[in-house]
Order: sequence, then structure tokens, then C-alpha cells
Amino acid sequence: MIDHMKINGDRLKAIRKGRKMGRPKLAKLVGLTERKLTKIEAETSCTLPQSTIAKLSDVLQVPELTLTGDFPLVAQDLKPLTKSQCTSGCCS
Repeated sequence: MIDHMKINGDRLKAIRKGRKMGRPKLAKLVGLTERKLTKIEAETSCTLPQSTIAKLSDVLQVPELTLTGDFPLVAQDLKPLTKSQCTSGCCS
């Protein structure tokens, strides 16, 4: 199993913005600080634990390999999510 993977910060930022999700909300849903997420998005390449990339992938509803740059970015990845991923009721 892979422990760490490199993520493309520019791609993460583009997907987040396309999904119409603010940095504070994404950071909270993934378990990062907003400051850490800002640093990740500012870097061209950032090594993160695979578990963090899996959380980002789940929340943003894109394959992990799209975040790493191994899969191409498609138009669907840059569209807003159709329904909220929040199951706690805090975002309703």
C-alpha cells in the first residue's frame, strides 16, 4: 500500500473552486487546517498521506488520480456538486 502521494496544488484549487466550495469548508470536511490547505494549494507538487488524498477525493467527488495529475482533468470535475456531502446536518 502507498503511504504518501504527490498532489497537484493548482489542480486541487481549480477543482475546489469549480465545486463552489470555500477553503474553510473543505479544510473542515477533510480534517485539515485552512492554513495547511492554503499551503497545499500554493504548491505545484505537495506530498500528502494517501489517507488525506482519499478524503479530498471523497469530498470533492473526483478520483484520487485526478488530484495527483495521473488522470486528466475533465469538465465534469470543474462543475458544482449537485448535492451536499455533509451528513451531520451542519451544512443543510
